[in-house]
Amino acid sequence: MYSQPVQAADEYRQRLNDRESRVAQREAIHIRLGNIRLVLALMAAATAWESLKEHAFSPWWMVLPLSVFVGIAAYHSRTLRARDLAQRAVAWYRGGLARIEDRCAGAGQTGERFSDSHHVYAADLDLFGRGGLFELLSTARTRMGEDTLAKWLLSPSAVDEIVERHAAVRELRDQLDLKEDLAVLGEDAGVGVSPEALLHWAEAPNQMKPEWVRWFGVILSISAIAGAVVWGYFGIAAPLIVILAVEAIIRYRIGNSLENVLHGSEHAFRDLGLLSGVLARVERHAFSSPRLKSLQHDLSSHGHTSSFAIARLKTIVDLSDSRRNLIVGMLDLPLMYSIQVAFAAERWRRAHGHAVASWLSAIAEIEALICLGTYSYEHPGDPFPEFVQGATCFNAAEIGHPLIPAGACIRNNVRLFDGARVLLVSGSNMSGKSTLLRTVGINAVLAMAGAPVRARSLRLTPVQVGASIRINDSLREGSSRFYAEITRLRKLFDLAGGDPPLLFLLDELLQGTNSNDRRIGAEGVLCALLNRGAIGLVSTHDLALVDIGGPLNGQLHNVHFQEDFDNGRMSFDYKLREGVVTKSNGLALMRSIGLDV
Repeated sequence: MYSQPVQAADEYRQRLNDRESRVAQREAIHIRLGNIRLVLALMAAATAWESLKEHAFSPWWMVLPLSVFVGIAAYHSRTLRARDLAQRAVAWYRGGLARIEDRCAGAGQTGERFSDSHHVYAADLDLFGRGGLFELLSTARTRMGEDTLAKWLLSPSAVDEIVERHAAVRELRDQLDLKEDLAVLGEDAGVGVSPEALLHWAEAPNQMKPEWVRWFGVILSISAIAGAVVWGYFGIAAPLIVILAVEAIIRYRIGNSLENVLHGSEHAFRDLGLLSGVLARVERHAFSSPRLKSLQHDLSSHGHTSSFAIARLKTIVDLSDSRRNLIVGMLDLPLMYSIQVAFAAERWRRAHGHAVASWLSAIAEIEALICLGTYSYEHPGDPFPEFVQGATCFNAAEIGHPLIPAGACIRNNVRLFDGARVLLVSGSNMSGKSTLLRTVGINAVLAMAGAPVRARSLRLTPVQVGASIRINDSLREGSSRFYAEITRLRKLFDLAGGDPPLLFLLDELLQGTNSNDRRIGAEGVLCALLNRGAIGLVSTHDLALVDIGGPLNGQLHNVHFQEDFDNGRMSFDYKLREGVVTKSNGLALMRSIGLDV
C-alpha cells in the first residue's frame, strides 16, 4: 500500500486556510466600505441640498465628502480585487487537494479538443476526457500551454529533451508561489489566449500605406481643431467642412486596410492582460536549470521584455475598443483617431510581430513544465524513469496506474527485456488484463513526455507506444470491430521498425474472427512486429492462444491473472503471476446472475 503525499497535502491545506482567512477579511472590509460609501453619498446629497437650496454654506463644502468618497471607492476596488485573487487561490489549492486525493475527475480541463479516435493510443489510454490523464496533469493558464502539454503526451520526445525536462521539473516542483501567482492572474480564472489568432495577426504584412497618411492625418487633426475654433469664434464653418471632407475621403480610401488591422481577428486580442501577466511573472522569476533559463532568455525583443511589449499592444487594443464610446465616436473622424490607432498597431507589429511566435512557444513550454512540476510535487513517490541504451526494454518494478486511486491501485512487476520480448497475459473476464496494458502504456507515455511515472522504478529504452485496446465498430465509418482492429494493427506495423522502437499493447487480439484464423493471425502479427524490433504485451482469455509462442523462438513469456469464486461471489487480487491461467469464469458468471447454462 502506498501512502498519499502527506507533505504536499499539508502544505496545500495550510495555504488554503490562510487564503480562506484572507477572503473572509476582505469580505468584511468590503461590507464596511459599502456602508461607509452609502453614508458619504447621503452626506454629499445633504450638503448639496443645504448649500444649493438653502444657501446655508458654500458649495465648496461638497468637495470634502466627494473627495473622501472617491478615495474610499478606489480603496474599495483594490479590496475587491484582493478578495477575488484570494478566492482564486482558494480554488487552486482545493483543486490541488482534489488531485492528491484522487477526486479531480470533472473538476479540471479535460482536453477534449485534443481527442482523436484514430490516434494510436490516445483513446485507448484515456489521455483526454473526464478523469483522463490530461485533466490530472494540466494546470496551464493559456491555450498554448495546454497545446504543448498535449503534444508531449501524444508523441514521444527525444531523450536529450526529456533529460532537460527532468532538471526543469525538479526545479519547478516546489515553486508554489510561482504556481499560485500564475493561477490567479487575469480577469477570470479560466484558460485563455488564442495563440493561432494572435500569431496570424502578428505575422501578417502591414497594410496601412502609404506612410505619409499617418503624418498627414496628424496635420488634418490639428487643422480640424483650428477649424472648430474658427467656427466657434467667428461663425465661419467652411474651413472645418473642407477639412472633414478631406478626412472622410482618406478614411474611405484606406477603410479596408483600417478594418483589417483593427478587426482582422478579434480573437487575437482576447486575454492580452492574462498573457502580459503570465509573461511578466515568468520574466522576473529566478530560474537555475539550463532549459528554463534559455526559455526565459527568449522572452525579449528589441531590448524590451515580452510582457512590456504585450502590455503596449493591450493599450493599443484598449484605444481601439474606446471607439465604441459615444464621445470618442463623435471625434473619430475629425481627430483621425482610428487611423492613428491603426498606425500605432502596425508600428507595434513591425517592431515585435516577428518575436511573438518565440514568446508564445517559450511560455507554452514553461507552462507545460510547470504542469509536470506540479504533478511531481503532488505525487512525490513517483520517480523519474531511467533511460538506458541497448536492446529495446521496459523493466518496471511495482508499476501502477496513475488514474486509479492510490488506495485501490494494485502494483505489479512488468519486465520486457533479454529473451522475453512479448508478455502474453491470460486470465478470465474482469481479472485485470486490460488495466495492466493501460498501466504499461500510460506510464510509457509519461516517461516519453518527461514526467514522473507511477512505479517504484522504471528502466526503459526510448519507445513509441501503440495500442489496440478500445477498438469498436463504427456505423458512421461503416467498419466492423474486426476491420477497425486490423486497420489499427496495420498502423502499428508501420510504426514498428521506426525510431524509437514500438511498444505494442494488444487487448484480446483478433477476437472478432474464428478461433483458427485468430490463432494463425495472432502468430503472424506478433512475428511481424518482433521482426521489426518491437516489444509489447498481448492479453487474451482464449486459452487456445497461449501456445502460439513456438514460432516466436522463445521470445514470448506467459503470465496470468486469476480469481476466486466462492458461494456465487467472485473476487480478484489483480496480482500478476507466472505461467498460463488454468481456469475461466465465464460459465460461473452466467450462472451467478441466474442464466441456466
